[in-house]
Amino acid sequence: MVNLELYRVFYTVAKCGSITRAADELYISQPAVSQAIKQLEGQLGTSLFDRTHKGMVLSEHGGKQIFDIVSRALSELGEAEEKLKEIRSSATGTLRISASDTIFSYILIDKIEEFHRKYPAVKLNLNNCITTEALELLKNGKCDIAFLNLPVDEKDITLSNVLMPLHDTFVASGKFSALAEKPVPLGNMQDYPLLMLGTNTVTRKAIIGFAHSIGIHLHPEVECGGLELMIRLAKSGVGIACVPREYVKKELEEGSLIEILTSPELPSRAVGIAFPKGQAVSYATKEFFKLFDKE
Repeated sequence: MVNLELYRVFYTVAKCGSITRAADELYISQPAVSQAIKQLEGQLGTSLFDRTHKGMVLSEHGGKQIFDIVSRALSELGEAEEKLKEIRSSATGTLRISASDTIFSYILIDKIEEFHRKYPAVKLNLNNCITTEALELLKNGKCDIAFLNLPVDEKDITLSNVLMPLHDTFVASGKFSALAEKPVPLGNMQDYPLLMLGTNTVTRKAIIGFAHSIGIHLHPEVECGGLELMIRLAKSGVGIACVPREYVKKELEEGSLIEILTSPELPSRAVGIAFPKGQAVSYATKEFFKLFDKE
């Protein structure tokens, strides 16, 4: 295995022409420098220096043969380190964000606009996907930051923050206004046309899981691939949609949808921010994350 520190000592001695000056530059002892040179010579099977009264001189068939190569290699490694430092200390490169269409539309759109205005040099890769797919991207290192519908049970990610609480509720058009007069037993909702997201979404699993835990079985009449479609169908009177109250605040205020309270209420959830576990976080990712600290 190549020991870069031995080659770094070799390069410094060659450049300084003296073990004493090399030790001063490397901030190590002279015996440590001498031992490193001897160790490298032993590994390579040749003498690297001629010890003269003027100092350390590269040997003709040893040190002179590898000095230029070692010099270039150390220089390129230095450039690599600087590149990584730049990534960690400046907003450059590409920031890969994964989230559902709903989270992008209701939570992230303003933050993305603000970040792009502040760091125009950063290329944004926005991946619209459900939480289970975002988790796979995080675990496989194909995503820098993900916004997830909680709860999730995954040990291979770092869940850093809860961004926004979500309160699932039932909403419908005025066609179902009689149901809004008083809380409806949750089990009775099965008697009406329900609209829900697909079975592979965290939202659907959380709602159905809670209902099952109290002996209630909810089966939607219509499964929707996205929240926007579900809201439109609810507004048109097709059925009763189960959605987070936070995402239909406007519709409830303007009266195009009414809220149907249930007994018991559905448990609250949240949107969380997650990072790949055990990986360094880039400066750009940190800066995007900071946008949410101001709230």
